[in-house]
Amino acid sequence: METESEPYVRLATLRQLHQVVADLNTARSLADTLQTVADGIIAGLGYELSAVNLVRPDGDLVVAAVAGSAGAEALMAGRVGSRVSWERRLAMGDHWGDLRFIPYTEGWVLDDDDVPQWHTTGPAPRFADEWHPMDRLFAPMYTAGASGGELLGVISVDKPRNGRRPGAWGREALQMYAFQAAIAISNARLRANMQRALVRLEREQQALRASEESFRQAFEYAPSGMAIAEMGGDQHGRLHRTNDALCRLLGRSASQMRRYSFSDLVHPEDVGTLLRTSAEGGRAELRLGRRDGTYVWVSLRNSVVADAADGPRFLLTHVEDIEERKRHELQLAHRASHDSLTGLPNSAELRARLGSRLCDRPAGSETHAAAVGPYGCLDGFAEVESAAYGHGFGADVGPDYTPERGGDCAPDEYRGGPEAGYDHHVHTIAPDEETDDGIKGLAVLFCDLDGFKSINDRFGHHTGDAVLIEVARRLSNGVRDGDTVARLGGDEFVVLADGLGRADAEDLAVRLRNAIIPPIRVEGRAVRVGASFGIGWAACGMSAEEVLASADQRMYVEKRSRSKAGRRAG
Repeated sequence: METESEPYVRLATLRQLHQVVADLNTARSLADTLQTVADGIIAGLGYELSAVNLVRPDGDLVVAAVAGSAGAEALMAGRVGSRVSWERRLAMGDHWGDLRFIPYTEGWVLDDDDVPQWHTTGPAPRFADEWHPMDRLFAPMYTAGASGGELLGVISVDKPRNGRRPGAWGREALQMYAFQAAIAISNARLRANMQRALVRLEREQQALRASEESFRQAFEYAPSGMAIAEMGGDQHGRLHRTNDALCRLLGRSASQMRRYSFSDLVHPEDVGTLLRTSAEGGRAELRLGRRDGTYVWVSLRNSVVADAADGPRFLLTHVEDIEERKRHELQLAHRASHDSLTGLPNSAELRARLGSRLCDRPAGSETHAAAVGPYGCLDGFAEVESAAYGHGFGADVGPDYTPERGGDCAPDEYRGGPEAGYDHHVHTIAPDEETDDGIKGLAVLFCDLDGFKSINDRFGHHTGDAVLIEVARRLSNGVRDGDTVARLGGDEFVVLADGLGRADAEDLAVRLRNAIIPPIRVEGRAVRVGASFGIGWAACGMSAEEVLASADQRMYVEKRSRSKAGRRAG
């Protein structure tokens, strides 16, 4: 109903509306903003009851704020209405712009739905625009500020103070207020999200700082060596950071260590192992160089630290000193394969070395003949010769070895012949029994001491042990570096000498016998022993036992052929 005072009422309402809108922007949190929206309806728009229904993430609407009635607040606050029920309400009644008005004559169908509500019955209106207690008026709020945006919430109002349904000005004011409330709620949500993000970021940064500090302390004060190396680029493998334990282990300062990569420090023979370990991020045992030029055995455990976007960033390496363990392992391996008294290879090691040179294909067989090169020598003999003279009997050929150095006996794959690469085994053949045919073979010299038992009986085992140690030393000094001197047991020794002809083997036996004969002084007493030698020859098709038995038999033949006086010792 228009009256003469209507312009003054509009002016007063506009001032109140301006104030409550200003209050919307001063709320400190989302909850405060929602309550301010509800309170603004009461303070600025002339209603006695208001509620703010906010859309939840699941789509339903919860009563987030109530103003004007403590009873209504107790009944409605926090309760949820389904999205379906709310969409039904917003589709009913009269459309006043974005507002939805459902008169009491239509609203009775909503009395039993799940939307929280506060309504009382009352008499029928006395005039056309009188407000009825069962009337419902809703002001939807949208994220974009207009009905085209996503639904943010709904403001519901009741009990206008003038008792009338709002006119055009009242509707415009409520719609304008809902528009401003939507902006204020969106801003409050944004601030809340930003605050939560900042809190989360700060917590993550604190956790990161704590993690970095924990890592720094674990890295710096670890009892074993730790290092961080670059990965990729020109500085790949360069040590970026090392801890005190690694610096002490290698005898270098941290600043000096930054000049190196592990490939600069590793033993030349272990470079391949290091490269494989770095690429795979695994573990390896290798030797690193100290400042004084010595090497120390270490265990490396690598972890490739990668970035999800950029790939591998650096290599975290744990370096453990295993020098004592390696020394102990070598000692155990040496004890298992060497005689505890003389330090020579024992019977098991002798048989292993001899067996590694033998195969089941005897000389003269078709398969053996196929392995013989067109120049009358065995394919691969140059490799054996290098192994025997350069690397020790039974050792692997060194990495710098090339078959071209083997002359006419180089394998066919280096000569381009059709028989290239028959197999990797180098066949062993024996010289002819009757004539010197020029073939070089693997001589097996079986040595038995003469007169040793009488020394044991007369002077005791202590003297006998001293004699055995001295005989072992004299035999070792009398052979080449690549030959093997082993103690078979008791007073029996065996010498393996490769690349000898029959005359060469006989000369070696004479030299060794002459080396043993001179007196041996033990605790001021001079004792003497003699030696009988039997020469056998290893050949493919024989077993190690057969080769040793043949040399043993020949030794006894030689021993019986000499007079007892010639074999006496004392």
